[in-house]
Amino acid sequence: MLDNKQLWEHALVEIELNVSKANFSTWFKNTHIIKRDSGTVFLGVPNEFVKDWLFNKYHKFILKALRVTEEGTRGLEYIVYKDDHPPKESAQGTHKELREPIGTPLPSFNDLYIDKEDNLNPRYVFSSFIIGPFNELAHAASQAVIKKLGTAYNPLFIYGETGLGKTHLIQSIGNYVKKMGVGKKIHYTTSEKFSIDYINSVQANKVNGFKEKYRKYDILIMDDIQFLSNKEKTQEELFHLFNTLYDNNKQIIFSSDKHPTYIPDLENRLKSRFGAGMIVDIQTPDYESRLAILKSKAGTSNFSPPDETLEYLASIIQGNIRDLEGVLNLVICQSQLKNRYLNLNEIKVLIKNSAKPRKSVSIKDVIKTVAEFYNIEEETIYEKTRRKEVVKPRQVVMYILREDFNISFPSIGQKLGGRDHTTVIHSCEKIKNDIKHDNFLLQEIEQIRGIL
Repeated sequence: MLDNKQLWEHALVEIELNVSKANFSTWFKNTHIIKRDSGTVFLGVPNEFVKDWLFNKYHKFILKALRVTEEGTRGLEYIVYKDDHPPKESAQGTHKELREPIGTPLPSFNDLYIDKEDNLNPRYVFSSFIIGPFNELAHAASQAVIKKLGTAYNPLFIYGETGLGKTHLIQSIGNYVKKMGVGKKIHYTTSEKFSIDYINSVQANKVNGFKEKYRKYDILIMDDIQFLSNKEKTQEELFHLFNTLYDNNKQIIFSSDKHPTYIPDLENRLKSRFGAGMIVDIQTPDYESRLAILKSKAGTSNFSPPDETLEYLASIIQGNIRDLEGVLNLVICQSQLKNRYLNLNEIKVLIKNSAKPRKSVSIKDVIKTVAEFYNIEEETIYEKTRRKEVVKPRQVVMYILREDFNISFPSIGQKLGGRDHTTVIHSCEKIKNDIKHDNFLLQEIEQIRGIL
C-alpha cells in the first residue's frame, strides 16, 4: 500500500497531464495528503481560497486521479493547514516554501464569484464603503432606498466623476437586499450592456424576449447612463422599461458621471423621469476621507505601514478613490518585493509620477488672475451682471475652481456672489463642452493655469 506521499505523487502525475502548466503550478503547489481514514483522503491546502477553488473546479477530477492509483478512495476533503511553513515532504520536489507576505491576503472564492443572474459583485457591500462628507448624502439616500424599496426615492440617481465609488454604492444596495433574502429579483447592468442586449435582440428578432427579461426585475441597477447619449432607440426602450417598472413600484437605480440635465443628446422625457426621485452627487474626498479610505484598503490587504505612510499618501494623492487604491497597491507591491515597509523617501520616488501636487492657491487668487487675464475689474466677477465681457470670465473661474481644485458647486456659488449651485453646474458644463471645439478658449484656460 502506498504511503500518503507516494499516493499524492501518483495523483499529481495524473493531474499534471490533464491541466495546464499554469493551473497546475497555481492550484496544486503546496498541497499534500495529511491523512487517510476509511477511504477518505484529507488533502492539505495552504489557504481558504485554494480550498474553495479546488472544491469548485477540480473536486471530481482530483478524486478520479486518486482512484486511478487507489481504487478504495471514496471521498476527498480539504484541510487548510495553519502552519506558516508547508511540510517539507512535497510531491515531485516542486513545492517551495512560502514566506509570510506583507499585505494582500487572497480573497475567498465567494468574494470573487459574480452571480450571472443578478450580476452583482459580492465585494461591493456597505460595510466596506467609507463614508465621508463627500458622499454621505448619497449613502443616506441609499439607506433610505433599502428601507422602502420602490417608494422612498425612485429612481435613485447618483452622479459624480469616475472613480469615486458610485458603482460600489449602487451595487451595495443590491447586495444588501439580496442578503436579506426577501426574494427580490435584482439585476445590475451597465447602459452599454443594456444597449448591446437591445441591439442583439433586434438583430435576432427577439425584442419581446428582451422586454420580458428586464421587466421581470424588482430592482434594476444601471451604471454609466451617460453612455446612452445619442442612442435614440435604446433610450426609447429604456423609457418604456422605466415606465413599466416605476408603475409597478419596482426600484430603479442609476449612476452617471454627470447630472442628467447635462448629459448631451439624452431625451428630455428621460431627464424628467430621472428627476422624479432623488438625484444626488458624490464629490471628491477631502483629506480625512482619503486617509480613512487608505486605512480601510490597507487593512483589507493586511498592510500595516507606519501612520506617516498613509498620512503622506492621503495628503499628496488628491484624485479619486481609484487613484488612491492604485498608489496604495504600488506601495504594497514594492513592500512585498523588499519584504519590508518603505520609508517616506522611497515612497516619494516611487509615486512621483502618480502624485499631482497642487500649489496653494486661494479662490480669490483664481478670480484675480482670471480678471487680469481678461482685462476686467475683479469686482465685476461677483456682480450679477450678464454683460458678455463678464459672463465668460466668471464661467472660466467656476470651471477652474471645480476642475482643478475640486471645490463643490454650492461653495463656488457662495463665493461668487451667492449664486445657486445649478448656475455653477451649467457654467462648468458649458466651458467643458466649449473647449472641445474651441481651441482658442482651451489655450486661454491653459495660459491661466500656467499663471496660477
